Amino acid sequence: MKAAPRVQIIDYGLGNLFSIQQACHQVGMDPVVSSSPKDLAGANGIILPGVGAFGQAMDRLRELDFVEPLRETLRAGKPMLGICLGMQLLFDESEEFGTHAGLALLPGKIRRIPDQVEANRRLRVPNVGWNQVQLADGVQDREILQGVRNGSYMYFVHSFYADPTDPADWLLATEYGKIRYCCATQRDSILGVQFHPEKSGPLGLKLFDNWARTI
Repeated sequence: MKAAPRVQIIDYGLGNLFSIQQACHQVGMDPVVSSSPKDLAGANGIILPGVGAFGQAMDRLRELDFVEPLRETLRAGKPMLGICLGMQLLFDESEEFGTHAGLALLPGKIRRIPDQVEANRRLRVPNVGWNQVQLADGVQDREILQGVRNGSYMYFVHSFYADPTDPADWLLATEYGKIRYCCATQRDSILGVQFHPEKSGPLGLKLFDNWARTI
């Protein structure tokens, strides 16, 4: 019998760790919450969560000496899942409260959701609630999306979104008002989702299950 994949959930003080840990347990992973980069080597996969400000998150990763070990580990091909702010940190930089350098594992920038008026009302920023997700242009069925139907609803809480430089890095897209943006990205062993799969019910769990099968 195959052993449960061991997953390090990186604890840098800005993540919804308990819910993610419970979701991992439910789909048969062996999650370990750790704030030590030394544990990266012993993990089959890595989850980078995050709720909060981009610059503060990068400062915390630097303080814990995660940045270079994390880059080296991911460039070596170890599977990684970034969730919400964790997805945004994968990119080159963010414009949140100034300009802040990210992990630079994917080319692109994190931008603020613009102010919009729809039906004579101003759309709320942050975007909080359930949004439909669609396959990005040119994306066919992939293993990570098995059982996640085109048009499924996922739960979002965010004020900024990823703008990948390479259209090939788009996996899923969503719309908020008149803005269509990338809400899931995938390149090689790196997967990032702007929504919270741990708060998205059975379909969110299915995404965790699909990811577990790849590590």
